[in-house]
Amino acid sequence: MNEALKELLDLLDLEQIELDIFRGRSPEERIQRVFGGQVAAQALVAAGRTVPGDRNVHSLHAYFIRPGDPSVPIVYNVERLRDGRSFTTRRIVAIQHGKAIFTMSASFHIEEEGVAHQASVMPVVPDPETLPTFQDRMYELVGDNAELREWLSRPRPVEARYASPLTWEAHQNPELRSAETNVWFRYDADLPDDPLLHVVLAAYASDFTLVDTILLAHGMAWGASNIVGASLDHAMWFHRPFRADDWLLYAHESPWSGGARGLARGEMFTASGDLVVSVVQEAMIRLTK
Repeated sequence: MNEALKELLDLLDLEQIELDIFRGRSPEERIQRVFGGQVAAQALVAAGRTVPGDRNVHSLHAYFIRPGDPSVPIVYNVERLRDGRSFTTRRIVAIQHGKAIFTMSASFHIEEEGVAHQASVMPVVPDPETLPTFQDRMYELVGDNAELREWLSRPRPVEARYASPLTWEAHQNPELRSAETNVWFRYDADLPDDPLLHVVLAAYASDFTLVDTILLAHGMAWGASNIVGASLDHAMWFHRPFRADDWLLYAHESPWSGGARGLARGEMFTASGDLVVSVVQEAMIRLTK
């Protein structure tokens, strides 16, 4: 387990400071705002700690309200909206400087039998082991830029391998533009058998690449185009158990953008083709001068 993953697991081990009140922190990095996936993951951890162990999260709906300040802790207040026979509902508010920066509603469900089908088919893409790492793809693009090469060489908690063009590649070559992307990802370590942990780690990873699909459709890339962006809302549905330390294919599409916003949808599949997670996110994509 690399140091970046160890630090992430430590960040997800929230401090309980009162009944249904938890405190989280951010990595000690020089970043302007807290990564949205981190806030979503920590909020889900806070909610999960107030729910009986026989109930697994099946959905979450979240709004990013204000940029998070990475220099101060985040307080997560959990409200117990409902504890029914089959479903449990929680509302979580993340607070910094006395103001809400993020809200989430999460629903948990006991295990039940029911009708089952899967209409979504996993895209046909190369196996992850046959693909270069994200870092190797980026090294070719940044060339001799020492600062970017140093940033790319840092350990990351999530290993990602793209089965489609990167936004920076499409920025250089318009023929690579597409409103669809496919990315394999996994946490490269043997993780504990805690279903909530694997769901939380999928929520963390879900915010890394989804918005890039909007940019890819226009040949734009962070740092290379005159744009600023931010996640506005995020929704996830967890369909069946999975492991985040196994390869998952994250298939994205962007059906629409306009009015300084863009919509992206994602589906996560196991290597055997089982649909395990569905994701929808809207983001602000604002052109600058």
